[in-house]
Amino acid sequence: MRTNKLNYPGNFLLVLFVIALQNLVFSQQAPVQTGENIPEWAQNVVWYQIFPERFNNADPFNDPAADRVNDPYGFDTGAPEGWEISSWTSDWYQRAEWEQRVGPEFYDFVYTRRYGGDLQGVIDKLDYLKDLGVTAIYFNPVFDAVSLHKYDASHYHHIDRHLGPDPEGDWEIMQQEDPADPSTWRWTSADLLFLDLLDRASEKGIRVIIDGVWNHTGRDFWAFRHVRLHGEDSPYSDWYKITYFDDSMEDGFEYEGWWGYKGLPEFTEEGDDLHPGVKEHIFDVTRRWMAPDGDVSRGIDGWRLDVVEEVGKEFWRDWHSLVYSINPEALTVAEIWDDAAREYIADDMFGVVMNYRWAYATHAFFINRTLSASEFASRLDSLVDDFPFEVNAAMQNLMDSHDTERLASMIVNNGYEYKEHSKIRDIDNIYDVRAPNEEERQLQRLISLFQYSWVGSPMIFYGTEAGMWGADDPDDRKPMVWPELDYDDEVNHPYSRQRPRDQVSFDHDLHAWYSRLGEIRAGSRALSTGRHTILYTGDNDGIIAYLRQDGEDFAIVAINSGSRHYTAGIRLPDTAYFPDNLKDLISGTSFTVDGNFLSLDIPPLTGMIITKGD
Repeated sequence: MRTNKLNYPGNFLLVLFVIALQNLVFSQQAPVQTGENIPEWAQNVVWYQIFPERFNNADPFNDPAADRVNDPYGFDTGAPEGWEISSWTSDWYQRAEWEQRVGPEFYDFVYTRRYGGDLQGVIDKLDYLKDLGVTAIYFNPVFDAVSLHKYDASHYHHIDRHLGPDPEGDWEIMQQEDPADPSTWRWTSADLLFLDLLDRASEKGIRVIIDGVWNHTGRDFWAFRHVRLHGEDSPYSDWYKITYFDDSMEDGFEYEGWWGYKGLPEFTEEGDDLHPGVKEHIFDVTRRWMAPDGDVSRGIDGWRLDVVEEVGKEFWRDWHSLVYSINPEALTVAEIWDDAAREYIADDMFGVVMNYRWAYATHAFFINRTLSASEFASRLDSLVDDFPFEVNAAMQNLMDSHDTERLASMIVNNGYEYKEHSKIRDIDNIYDVRAPNEEERQLQRLISLFQYSWVGSPMIFYGTEAGMWGADDPDDRKPMVWPELDYDDEVNHPYSRQRPRDQVSFDHDLHAWYSRLGEIRAGSRALSTGRHTILYTGDNDGIIAYLRQDGEDFAIVAINSGSRHYTAGIRLPDTAYFPDNLKDLISGTSFTVDGNFLSLDIPPLTGMIITKGD
């Protein structure tokens, strides 16, 4: 064994220098998150995600026109011959005449469908959202674009012309501007209607954040169009990742598209930042929507940012500095699917993420049953340990979104990994497009109970509360099911396979369940801002119980995800006071505490939220 003597003081000072250097490097690399950038309002909300084109069509006079229809995954394909607006209430997999002429496969044409959802449709349903218990809306992109999802912006500084009341008039206004010069920007009718929506939502106690896509645009984006017209002479030719110019090519140049999709050209990066011109434009756009005409009270409450990991951190730090300087109460939400969340949540960067890591664990425990109750509890504890409580309280805890299957279809098709791939198009497997049965609906109710009672802010994808089902993109983006409309049954299949006839209608019972969860959460400080303690796990039967507590306010949540009744004796913490009489807010059943032990008989696929009795 070889030993070395420490040559004091020289070696000792060297060691101290190395340690100091390591600490300096670590401090520069490791994000610092104290929770100071998490506004208080975001720590106690119920989110509702709206995909604007598919939520509600209140104004048929602004419906998309053929010249503003494109499939961004193609290459300026435009609207097919004979294209027309699709019927809101038709069988999703039924092909119209113009669709049948496009090609033999359902997915050949579906991205060029339009249903005409608009901002007036959202305004008309604000009372619906309020009654559901929603206190914050996350909008998928609302900026001017030619696709159905609008992640291919034509203009960042204008709301999509077909979401407002006067598309043609808005285009006339836009043509009078210099998009590169904010001093020339005006407010279109769609812009003003969006600001009106913000005002009306605020009156009802509903916050609003919108999607920002700063990595790429559409081919119709004003700067990219200028490059297509003027080539290397365009002052915006270095805004995009153009690999070379060649006059013999259709555009006159070759460029990089997001993940290879030419319909989504990517912005140029310089080191860990975006191109200075792009950055300046995005900053101008940020100011416009956060403080319209300099008035923060008229602006949005924050942002959800797309493909965060594909934009440099230097840009994000500078952008966040701007955001927090405009409105210190703003929330920023990063789209991050994995453990990289820990790298981007920081005091000088993002407040929270769309909590897909929570969704992975929840899916594995409740649906695929690949996690035992104790493993699930350990995973949940680990997720919470990553961040300060203020951050965890504001996390968007979601199960489904525009990028996943619907929750109901996840349950029907258990066995698949969460967001493993586009499952329905993997024709080697038989993906079931049917509606869920009653037992599967009961599991959805149980998952939602957990979602509303665990640490974080639940987020509902539009229509999940109304009973909607569907595979991943694009089948998760069906038109919203409303109680006042009559829908055709679903009888068709995208690959012409056999399937049951499913009635499509608003599920009043499920909606009432989600409304009740919202009511319970709103009335419980513990469920909104309480710390958690795992009380019990039963691995053989899928049992988990936990305590949420904020001061003297508490809620004991017990969940049986298994198939049989389970009797559990749950020991309550000695350090907390519990009254003798307790009550389950779900069933109304009363309980008594005996020496800090609570005996529960939990039916299968059932949950309890137990608090002070009458």
